[in-house]
Amino acid sequence: MTKHSAIGVAIFGIAIATGGMVAAQECKDPDVLRFSMIPTEETTQELSLYQPMVNKLKAATGKDVEFFLPTSYASVVEAMLGGFVDIGMHGPYSYVIAQERDPSLKVFATYAKHKGHFQEDGPGYKAVLVSRSDSGIKTIEDLPGTVVGLTDPASTSGNLLPRVSFTEVIGKELEEEFSRVVYTGGHDLSAMAVFEGQVDVAFVATHRLDNVIDRGLVKMEDFNVIWSSPVIPQDPFVVSGKLCDELVENITQAFLTLGETEDGREYLKNVNASKFVAMTDQDYDIIRALKKAKDEK
Repeated sequence: MTKHSAIGVAIFGIAIATGGMVAAQECKDPDVLRFSMIPTEETTQELSLYQPMVNKLKAATGKDVEFFLPTSYASVVEAMLGGFVDIGMHGPYSYVIAQERDPSLKVFATYAKHKGHFQEDGPGYKAVLVSRSDSGIKTIEDLPGTVVGLTDPASTSGNLLPRVSFTEVIGKELEEEFSRVVYTGGHDLSAMAVFEGQVDVAFVATHRLDNVIDRGLVKMEDFNVIWSSPVIPQDPFVVSGKLCDELVENITQAFLTLGETEDGREYLKNVNASKFVAMTDQDYDIIRALKKAKDEK
């Protein structure tokens, strides 16, 4: 190797090393972390419910934490894609939608739920199609011509599963089966719409239906379950791919160890969960398969 070649290689090596340092320095390490969640029964209640989570995040990261109250599933997606929100709880379907647009988004955890009225134990849940128990609508054969409530276009159990898994059962599109298809804006709103007779039936997530019952607004006996979906993974907690690796690790550990404190256990109790469990992007491949099936219709 000539002297000039050696110098060139050395300079090239320095350039690579410098480029690596620049890339490492480009990660985001903000003074304030912004956190948001898709609209649920909990997010419409006192924000103090989330204080143990916020306190744990502050202690683990040394950052202030601000809560962004969303108006829809899409608003959480757009806030994360735009860099306004650093940590978000998405629905499984809205996470897949967001991750297609920004593959750097990283899912790191979800809830392991307690067994409830309709909810099964663990980090999964189902969509159930329910009617009011005294409505006379008890089977799939009773559905033609009735009014159905969906939740949100980006909801997994309130839109994706009904339009893929349920339509495979009935052999037709929802708009062909029901006289009217309406979006209520929330699982609690869907449950109450059935109870109050505003819709005849609605697709609701099992853990969200449990929440409405636990709040004393309805009773388990008020509903018939007409159909249940396969088990799908719980709502993913996701971090921006722009955050520095050490910060992401601290955030992850804050969630996974939340149940080790008294306040954390109280928070988990309030959301009917036993703990947070680690999740990966591959855990949501089942949702991608459902989305693909829907998109190909």
